[in-house]
Amino acid sequence: MSYFDAASSAPLHPVARQALLAALDEGWADPSRLYREGRRARLLLDAAREAAAEGVGCRPDELSFTSSGTQAVHLGIAGAVAGRRRVGRHLIVSAVEHSSVLHSAELFDVTEVPVGRTGAVSPQAYVDALRPDTALACLQSANHEVGTVQPVGEVAEVCREAGVPLLVDAAQSLGWGPVEGPWSLLTGSAHKWGGPSGVGLLAVRKGVRFSPQGPADERESGRAAGFENLPAIVAAAASLRAVRAEAAQEAVRLRELTERIRARVPQLVADVEVVGDPERRLPGIVTFSCLYVDGETLLHELDREGFSVSSGSSCTSSTLTPSHVLKAMGVLSEGNVRVSLPFGAVSEEVDRFLEVLPGAVARVREKLGAPTPAVVAGEDALVVDALGKRCPIPVIELAKVIGDVPVGGTVRVLSDDEAARLDIPAWCEMREQEYVGEEPADQGSAYVVRRVS
Repeated sequence: MSYFDAASSAPLHPVARQALLAALDEGWADPSRLYREGRRARLLLDAAREAAAEGVGCRPDELSFTSSGTQAVHLGIAGAVAGRRRVGRHLIVSAVEHSSVLHSAELFDVTEVPVGRTGAVSPQAYVDALRPDTALACLQSANHEVGTVQPVGEVAEVCREAGVPLLVDAAQSLGWGPVEGPWSLLTGSAHKWGGPSGVGLLAVRKGVRFSPQGPADERESGRAAGFENLPAIVAAAASLRAVRAEAAQEAVRLRELTERIRARVPQLVADVEVVGDPERRLPGIVTFSCLYVDGETLLHELDREGFSVSSGSSCTSSTLTPSHVLKAMGVLSEGNVRVSLPFGAVSEEVDRFLEVLPGAVARVREKLGAPTPAVVAGEDALVVDALGKRCPIPVIELAKVIGDVPVGGTVRVLSDDEAARLDIPAWCEMREQEYVGEEPADQGSAYVVRRVS
């Protein structure tokens, strides 16, 4: 089985396993106690904090351990906003942040900064979003779905000049290196770089106004309540140091493998859009979307072939809504596949993936069939009734009838699937047809497409 979903959770690094087992024997006592076992546990905790702080690029007394990366984000945002409550409750976030950031931001007055088709923000957009009552800005170091690296250094400079702290969610990039720029707060998650799950990092620079929320607790500088999971913390710190030692060499190797996927997939499979920045991206992540393909079915096909990958397609979500990242980028979401290679992934596995992918996509497209659309003649347009059908079916039906209208004629696709709002414009761009826009309908919406060629 080839595990290609390291962006969700990386396999446990061998160093993490060794450190975890050793710490289970040595680090079980309360590190706040003064007796021998407590002192031994305190030494392990302090050493882990120093190692993690070195990896983050902060002072040890600026770093707190939390129970997860999500908790680190929640605590960081709540504490930073509370610390600047006299300024206001306005937050700035990018449209492609991790859901933990977006859910936290819902509690405040939020400005969402848009991204381009590569998934990157513009530093100027943060300048334009700043207000006198802005308490905090948030920006991920790199995107978890498409791998695009954000201009954190530039945005951090913008925020510093404005006197606004910047919280950086560095979960995806921390294993590759420290985050550059004058950031104010930073969060991370150990299981993203090969540490154990259940350990997060929250760094708060000295001088940043921060007021921990919730009941008071004396542990972790009062920022994260509860007894520290010391064996997991030791393993997390040890694995961070280990992966950093391998990062430069692995980055070159994995970048070559993902570049091979980026180049070969459009050659092997028709109607594919590779998304994300081709240059400013994490070494191990490549994402692409396939027209006329159901994402969940494709994942099952690849699983049967021995490959574990993930998807941002709406059909893989219990909410049946497309990924907010792909939606913000304005790219195709149907048939979406994210390949995220772990440390140690080998060339032969990638070559075999490229061998089985065309057949898997073809089988999914054959299963879907391209059902005969219900077509009625409108006064000035062909109308495709795709109500009650989930993407990619509305797009398939559009593709079947676009040739039936003359150049300059239009097709109105009736659909009540939210994914159509993203996928039909994306299909138009890929097929060089004109997307006229969305119109209200008795049920769902009508998406109007004009034939150009």
